[in-house]
This record gives sequence, C-alpha cells and structure tokens, in this order.
Amino acid sequence: MRRRSVRTAFRAAPSNAGPFDRRGADLAGAFRQRPPWWGGDLQTVRNSLIRAPRPLPGERLLLAMADGSGDRLWALYNAGKDAAKPLVVLIHGLAGCEESSYIAISARYFLERGFSVLRLNLRGAGPSRPTCALQSHAGRSQDLRDAILALPEAAVAQGVVVVGFSLAGNMSLKFAAEFGADLPIRAVASISAPIDLAITSANMLRSRNILYNGRLLRDFCRECLAPGAVLDGAERAAIMAARNFVDLDNDFVAPRNGYRDACDYWASCQALGFLRKITVPTLLLHAQDDPIVPVSPYLDYPWGCNSRLFPEISRRGGHVGFHARGNRPWHLDRVLIFLAQRG
Repeated sequence: MRRRSVRTAFRAAPSNAGPFDRRGADLAGAFRQRPPWWGGDLQTVRNSLIRAPRPLPGERLLLAMADGSGDRLWALYNAGKDAAKPLVVLIHGLAGCEESSYIAISARYFLERGFSVLRLNLRGAGPSRPTCALQSHAGRSQDLRDAILALPEAAVAQGVVVVGFSLAGNMSLKFAAEFGADLPIRAVASISAPIDLAITSANMLRSRNILYNGRLLRDFCRECLAPGAVLDGAERAAIMAARNFVDLDNDFVAPRNGYRDACDYWASCQALGFLRKITVPTLLLHAQDDPIVPVSPYLDYPWGCNSRLFPEISRRGGHVGFHARGNRPWHLDRVLIFLAQRG
C-alpha cells in the first residue's frame, strides 16, 4: 500500500477517547495518581523527567541470535536471593535500553523481593547496537526465544517470567503465543502494549501527539543509524527522510524485514492476531488515558475466548507510567500479585 493510502485509512481510525468500559477486563481500581503527576500525559513524561535511578551493576551476558546474522544481544543478569523463584526477564520499549528508568526501577524492585533479573537489550538498542547489524521491531519474538535458550541453565532452572514494556509488550505477547509452550515460561506480563499496531500508528499521527512522535522518532532513528548498523543507501535515506512512524515503518522497517508495506508489517506482527494462541498465564496491564496507545482494542477484544489471558485496565496511569501515591510502582505490584496467585 502506498504511503498516501495508508495515511487516508488512518484518519478514520478510532482515537483514545470514549467512556470507560469493563467488558472482558478486570478493573484495577486500586491505582491512584501520585501528585503532581495528574493525567495521562504527566504520568507518561515523568519517566523522562525524574532523576535516573542509581546504577545497578550486574553480570554481563552476550547472547547469540540463531538466525545466522551473527547478531548478539547484551544483557545484565543479577542473581536473586531466593533460589526457588523464577528469573524475571525485563524488556524495554522503543528507543529504550537497560538504562531506561522504568527498567532500572523494575530490576531493583524484583531483586529486592528475591527474584533473579535479566535486563535484555534488544537488537540495536543500547550496548547491543555495536554487536548487531539488524534492528529490533514489534514482531521479533524469536529474538526473545534465542536469548532465553542462550542463558545459562542455572539461570532458568526455576522458570522464566517475561515482562515487556510498550512495543516490547507486543513482542512478548507474540512470543508467548509462538514459543511459550516450548520453553520454561511461568508467566508473561505486558505493560502498555500496542496490541493493535495500526490503530497505535494512527494515534501517533494526531496533532496532540506531535511531541511524542518527534521525540520517539528522533531517538529511534538515531539508534538505527548508530555505528554497528548495516544499512544500504536506500535504507539510510528512508530513515533520514521519515517524519513519523508511518513513514519509517512503510519505507524502512517493512521492506528491510520482508513485509510488503507498513500495513502488512502491522497485520503480521500485532499481538491481536496471536492472543487466542497463548497458553501460559498472561497479564495485560493498560491505562485508559494512555496518550500513545489507544485503549479501544483492549475494550473491544473478546477476552473470554482464552482463559489464560488476564487484562487489567485502569482509568489512569498514562503510558508506562502508573506512578502511584506512596511512591509505589503500581504496575509492578500488580505483576507481583499476579505471580503470587499462580504459585
């Protein structure tokens, strides 16, 4: 599909508006916003405004991908105090890495509760950029499979819990459907995942999201062009010419990864097409006021079709925000409760 027709189709897509709906969702009404971070936008941008957590050192692991590309992912591993608890694998969102504030906070949170933790840097992200010719995208679920298979046996002896944020949440859900039954996966949790990539891309074209689009696009394009990436002239030109993620997905991500265009890429990779196939306990956390990922796909999905899916939709929380009163990481508390309920 040509870029012009892609844009035309998007103008009619639903926005992140409408009354709260409990259909198929377990209302997580316990979330209360931490002042002064009122509303979805402030909840979202707080991750960029707060002081970065103090560094949390760990054991460096270099995990080889099995696709013949020669790409290797860097990860940070911390052994937990409770040998009976599973390994928690934390996966950052678009343009993030092991140093992202929400990843650092999550790592410390689970370590303090006895879990072993792995902070995985996806292809082209952070320390994985120099060791990867290729770039991660929403559908690279096999990368997570390869990374888990490359881990030391002792690290996964008690099973694995996957926690994916934002775009990595979509990838984690796809991974759960494709590989969850074949690996020692105890549970999966997604935080603010764009389960419908087309609707999310449409939402990012709205004028109210111009700052989000500009910041994320700038950071991701910089990552795509950083030393280590292998690009031809056309790919480099497409990255530099992109003015939004529709352009980037249509002219770079899709053709580079064997998809016809952006629409083919979204349809092939979005979690909506895989949720029915998930066989491991899966928690999906999302906020109604997320300014980046519309809530409508969560409200419209027939959750009763798969008893292994546990959606929780809060009225507030923004995008990977959930900064609650008492300085509690509400979303991490919900993941912990979810794990406790499943032994």
